[in-house]
Amino acid sequence: MDSKKGKNFEERIFSVSEEGAFETLALDMFRFQYDNCSVYQKFCDALDVDVNAVQTIKDIPFLPVELFKKHRIVSFPGDEAVAFSSSGTTRSIPSQHYIYDLSIYEKSFLQSFRLFYGDPADYCILALLPAYLEREGSSLVYMADRLIQASDHPLSGFYLDEMDKLSANLEHLMAEGQKVLLLGVSFALLDLAEQHPMTLRNTIIMETGGMKGRRREMIRGELHHTLCEAFGQKVIHSEYGMTELLSQAYSKGEGLFAAPPWMQVFIRDSNDPLDFLDAGRTGGINIADFANLYSCSFIATQDLGRQHPDGTFEVLGRFDNSDVRGCNLMVG
Repeated sequence: MDSKKGKNFEERIFSVSEEGAFETLALDMFRFQYDNCSVYQKFCDALDVDVNAVQTIKDIPFLPVELFKKHRIVSFPGDEAVAFSSSGTTRSIPSQHYIYDLSIYEKSFLQSFRLFYGDPADYCILALLPAYLEREGSSLVYMADRLIQASDHPLSGFYLDEMDKLSANLEHLMAEGQKVLLLGVSFALLDLAEQHPMTLRNTIIMETGGMKGRRREMIRGELHHTLCEAFGQKVIHSEYGMTELLSQAYSKGEGLFAAPPWMQVFIRDSNDPLDFLDAGRTGGINIADFANLYSCSFIATQDLGRQHPDGTFEVLGRFDNSDVRGCNLMVG
């Protein structure tokens, strides 16, 4: 790996602001990762990709996300600083994301939070993430922990199964007029809604998805309606992220997500994964995430979605059996 080139990319990632600059950086990063990530290179070669013929971002192959389960996907030599792992189920293989430089991840989620919500120090941040706290290697817990530190409010922190304490703290914070961010996994927010329904003021409720086998799966609209009713809210916010990405998209309501400037979403044809769809059509979600500089920035997820003309997108579900059809050259 050319370390000087890597540092140059780091400087460019978070200054991307225009469409043309995004595509230029994407093409440069594609060549860097083709040269330095052996798994990605093998995948591109299996597709008979002529690297020199890749002239637009839509010519770039997007790596199936499930390859993170069985392959070490890195664009750096030597050891990682940390490995993040997905939760999955007891029978599934977790994804592993090997992180070369944690400062890039921290810059990504802190800048993104400030872009969408302002200074973390303006909030008391309450993280209700039991399924993630109960295991090692969660990138979501790492992010929440750093946001809690940046909040620096005495009541900011993690809550495991302390619903009574969390409810009491929410009441106290409302009485003080303190802005609150309640960040929670879906099933835990539903537990809180059942045990302690209350009309919350000055509070953003943000779900991170996932029933993790604790409850029946619900579509986002049903989940949000239930939470709005229990907590007297007009909208529920959402965070869209995954172990294999180092950036997040956010929804401030209605399930419409927006991404930071260094992350873009593309919708691929479900039957022809090398073809991209226009706005308004449903297909697989591809993500270009420049914060993934030292792994792979071009990821074909297992999620189904639809993009809108303004660049926002919806997440509509997942492929049956988590099967990304036609993109399985190296899966298995």
